[in-house]
Amino acid sequence: MSGFATLGTRLGTGKCLFAFGCEAQIEYRKSADRVPVMSLQNFPLESAAALAHWEFCDPRSGEWLPAIVPGCAHLDLQRAGRIPDPFWGDNERALQWIERATWRYRGAFFLDPEWLAAAAVIELVADGLDTLATVALNGVVIARTDNMFLGHRWSVRELLHTGENLLAIEFASAAAYIDAHRRPTDFHEWNDPVGGCAHLRKEQCQFGWDWGPRLVSAGICRGLRLEAWSGARLRHVGVRQFHAPDGSEVVINVTPEWAAASPARALHVVLRARLALAGREVAAAESATTGALTLRVPSPELWWLNGQGAPALYELTVELCDRDGGAVLDTWQRRIGLRTIALDRRRDRFGERFQFIVNGRPIFAKGANWIPAHAFAPLAHGDRARVTDLLDAAADAHCNMIRVWGGGLYESEAFYDLCDERGLLVWQDFMFACALYPGDERPEFVASVAAEAEYQVKRLAHRACLALWCGNNEIEQLPHELVRSAARRRAYRRIFYELLPAAVRRHDGATPYWPASPHNPRGWWRGFNSSRGGDAHFWGVWHARQPVAAYERTRFRFVSEFGMQSYPSPEIARTFCPPERWRMDDPLFANHQKNKAGNAIIAHYLAQLYRVPPDADYPTLAYLSQLNQAHCIQVAVEHFRRSSPRTAGALYWQLNDCWPVASWSSLEFGGRWKALHFAAKRFFAPALVSAHLLGGGRVDVHTVFDGPEPKLNATLSWELRRLADGASLLRDARIVTLSRGESVRQARCDFRAALRAHGAANVFLSLTLGVNDAPVSEGNVFFVAPRFLSLPRAPIEVAIIPADDAIATYQLAFRSPVFQHRVAFDFDPPLSHRASDNFFDLLPNRSHSLTLRLPDETTLALDALRARLQVRSLGK
Repeated sequence: MSGFATLGTRLGTGKCLFAFGCEAQIEYRKSADRVPVMSLQNFPLESAAALAHWEFCDPRSGEWLPAIVPGCAHLDLQRAGRIPDPFWGDNERALQWIERATWRYRGAFFLDPEWLAAAAVIELVADGLDTLATVALNGVVIARTDNMFLGHRWSVRELLHTGENLLAIEFASAAAYIDAHRRPTDFHEWNDPVGGCAHLRKEQCQFGWDWGPRLVSAGICRGLRLEAWSGARLRHVGVRQFHAPDGSEVVINVTPEWAAASPARALHVVLRARLALAGREVAAAESATTGALTLRVPSPELWWLNGQGAPALYELTVELCDRDGGAVLDTWQRRIGLRTIALDRRRDRFGERFQFIVNGRPIFAKGANWIPAHAFAPLAHGDRARVTDLLDAAADAHCNMIRVWGGGLYESEAFYDLCDERGLLVWQDFMFACALYPGDERPEFVASVAAEAEYQVKRLAHRACLALWCGNNEIEQLPHELVRSAARRRAYRRIFYELLPAAVRRHDGATPYWPASPHNPRGWWRGFNSSRGGDAHFWGVWHARQPVAAYERTRFRFVSEFGMQSYPSPEIARTFCPPERWRMDDPLFANHQKNKAGNAIIAHYLAQLYRVPPDADYPTLAYLSQLNQAHCIQVAVEHFRRSSPRTAGALYWQLNDCWPVASWSSLEFGGRWKALHFAAKRFFAPALVSAHLLGGGRVDVHTVFDGPEPKLNATLSWELRRLADGASLLRDARIVTLSRGESVRQARCDFRAALRAHGAANVFLSLTLGVNDAPVSEGNVFFVAPRFLSLPRAPIEVAIIPADDAIATYQLAFRSPVFQHRVAFDFDPPLSHRASDNFFDLLPNRSHSLTLRLPDETTLALDALRARLQVRSLGK
């Protein structure tokens, strides 16, 4: 080994954390029976010598190389210069050997004799190992693992000694394991081109998906640490809320689970619980028994989802104390929101409801599906800045729900912290997707799933954001496969109708469970999408190439997947392919379109909507594809919102990407907003004006409202304009009342005479919904597809004004003498930025202003910023 770490210098008795990781910090929390909580990393600390860099062995050469923990084989190989960037071009294809190799990691540390003698219990804690790990300490194998979704805790006190200790972890080949368990009767997974990934409890999209690469990795993917303690420690704390019907009080039952270092010690503990809001204690309780503690909160501040109120979070602290001396032995601290969440499935005239009720208020779920934020699990979990940016963007676009999709990962604590803080409900899939999984014929697999379910449900049950546990993604879209044998039916029922709901009942007890998405409550064998109840995945538009108007013929109760692909922006395309190779048939570029029919389907929908020049360059194709994506999802969401309360939710596929790719995302890899995300900010707005074209010049004008106010007065206006010069042909305005949770058809307009007189391709309808003299929702509607329009051409003027009260912030004001459709701006050369609006319509001689924010460290003269600004529109 190239170095070592000293653990335990000047430590006393109690609990110590020795974290094998990559961020250095040392924190002392003083109490009579508590020792420093220490995190040692890859460089010297004040009381430690130095921790050796973690090492891994390159299986091709046998050479030991520096590693970072948490991490994985691909990232360590890339840092060592042994493989090229897996995301560049088609490099992915040359890296498939990695999944067939064995990967060995090792790290050494020194223990201080005084510290070791004082510790009654020392445990090695692993939050996640990917996946087939053999763990050895000082040459003794202490565990073998086969589930990356399961945390582990092993007692290792007897294996440690003073001086140097060696921790070694070997990861066996996932591919070899699958080969050994694959059977001729297996169903071939949709996503896995090789097949067999369902045999292993490992992130399923590592094996490839129609938006992601096949990069099957291995490594210490989450936290790894030693915990030393004496006396006792808290293993888990259960939290249940009971709300008074009139909202006057919340009773919180706190049920700690704890372990003692010795049987005698178990008789001498006291439990204490405190609840605080913004640092002010609001409730406290103490018990000398091992039973539940009860906290009573009068006049509670409730946690609300985004757009409905503030997401108030209380700090709950539970202490395990020595009854004799009063010393704190262990502390459990979490933030909780006081709220009720229910899934309303009562019968109504349409069948069976599927609507979430938060604090007694029915809500329309607005949001998107979440995939891992990075193709490599350690970065998906560990890059808090990336996750923060994505979830902030979701909240900015008025989302109130995120579905954590079942082919990826149970997310990090940071992810759920951010959802708690931003009022984003979480629909949480268990990690099963698009495959048939083993049942009782492999009891060890079922036992591993049971342990995984217990671990994850206990970890997340206290979360304010948690709205639903869902068994799997799209397995019930395979009824013809499920019924092929009694064994398949038994295996499916065993996990998704018995084991998982039992775990939710036992370890959560409050959050509803739903067996699959989509799921037909009348029975999966009756068809997976039903207009009578349950949730639906509607892919008629896209996979079946149905017209976009097909969205408006659906009558689903809740739509948890629907989507349309677009190409990445030129800025993102540059990160995986040089511009001279931006061609659909170029191998470097084509490797970043994972849907086999994707390019043909995009071309199909573009041809329906736009005039695509035969010699269109890539920036033009990317722009048009993003306009088309935004248009399709806008049509869908506005229909679903107009259909409320019959339809009670719309979660589009998908929010984010795990690498740079052509996909259904509204946020590109790295967080850049596509046209769809700017559109989502408009069509998910609390107050919405929406036009439904009935054909022949007739239009229904609807308003939808789901803001926090019970009622709101607004002004609804519409104006039929001539396209050539913007002249007003017809107009109307009226005062309307918006009621929370209601969609109302406010007017049926008949423009048939005007269209005969002026031509359907020569006019457009402009709609505005205003509150307190300010527009809150606007839209422009064509009576024919844009490819039939003769859009006027004229320059677009842009004024750039630096903000007085913020650095690197500007106001941009756009103006044109003619109507401009889907004005989009960018910078060349590329410039990192965030804008409050983009891909917008510009009415004649009316200024449209937005805020532009550059990174704080940007030093760019105003003239240079103007010179780099590029503006386009559909007609320009």
